[in-house]
Amino acid sequence: MHVKKGDKVKVISGKDKGKEGVILSAIPKKDRVLVEGINIVKKHVKPNQLNPQGGIVSQEAAIHVSNVMLIDPKTGEPTRVGYKTEDGNKVRIAKKSGKVID
Repeated sequence: MHVKKGDKVKVISGKDKGKEGVILSAIPKKDRVLVEGINIVKKHVKPNQLNPQGGIVSQEAAIHVSNVMLIDPKTGEPTRVGYKTEDGNKVRIAKKSGKVID
């Protein structure tokens, strides 16, 4: 995956197009990511120990990784991600600025 937990991303398609957020978790097996404040859905929750009242809870749902682009740390714009080896380690680089992301 071109993004990982903690990366700041911009949504490039879907109902939340144009919004930015931080990745809360990545699910590589399903090619999906959970982004803070993006793709909010309402979930019905039965009363339990943690939530004795129950009711309807709003929470983030996962979106496909192809619908997000990494924000370039140098310019603040969305950029594609490239890979390069430095000192025997594979690192991610921003295509627009050429700056190392990791």
